[in-house]
Amino acid sequence: MKTALVIGASRGIGHEFVCQLLKAGWNVYATARFASDIDKLKGLNAHAIELDVSSASSLAGLDWQLDGVKIDLAIYVAGFYGPNTGAKDIPSASDFDQVMHVNVLGAMQCIALIGSLVEDSGGKFVFVSSLMGSINQTQSSFGWIYRASKAALNMVVKSASHDYPNATFVAMNPGWVQTQMGGSNAPTTVQESVSKMLAVIDQLSMSDSGSFQSYDGREMSW
Repeated sequence: MKTALVIGASRGIGHEFVCQLLKAGWNVYATARFASDIDKLKGLNAHAIELDVSSASSLAGLDWQLDGVKIDLAIYVAGFYGPNTGAKDIPSASDFDQVMHVNVLGAMQCIALIGSLVEDSGGKFVFVSSLMGSINQTQSSFGWIYRASKAALNMVVKSASHDYPNATFVAMNPGWVQTQMGGSNAPTTVQESVSKMLAVIDQLSMSDSGSFQSYDGREMSW
C-alpha cells in the first residue's frame, strides 16, 4: 500500500486530495490546524496530524510524527490569499508576512523536514501553486502579494529539486477552482481539479522534477 501525506487538508483541495487518495486505496496522513478538522479527517480513516505551517514549534514535531514512514507522495496544499490589492496599494507588513509565511516559508520548512522521507521511497513532492505565480502569464497586479508568494514558491520547488535528486519535485497549477479562495464563479469543481491533478501526478517521472505542471496536463511557463 502506498503512503501519501497531505499538508493542509482541512477543506477544499487538500480535503479532496485526502478523500480521493483514500478511495484509491492509499494510506493517507493528513494535517490540519484545528481539533474539529482533525476529527473529520479521522472520521475518513486518515492518519490526522495537528499542524500549523505558520508555527515553527508546530512544524518542529512533524518529522518525528512521521518517523519511519516512507512517503510515496507528499502534497503541500496549505495556502493563504491575503488582500486582493494591486500595485497602486501599499501592502502592509502584516499582510505580506502572513501570506509569505504560509505559502513560502512553510513549504521551505516542510521540505527540510520531510524531503528525505519522500526521497527514501523515490517519491513525489507536489506543491499546489497557481497560474497567478506564472511571471510569463501575468496580465494584471490584483492579488499581488499572493502572486509574489506563488512565484517564490515556484522558485523554492525548482531549487529544492536539485538537492533531492532521487525524488520528483513539482509545482502544480490546480486551475481556477470552486473553493473558499477561488469563489463560486470558478469554472472547475474541487473534485474535477483534484482528479485531474492526481492523473497528472501519476504520470510524473524524475525527468519532470523541477517543473511547473498544470491540472490539465500542460507544462506551465515560469
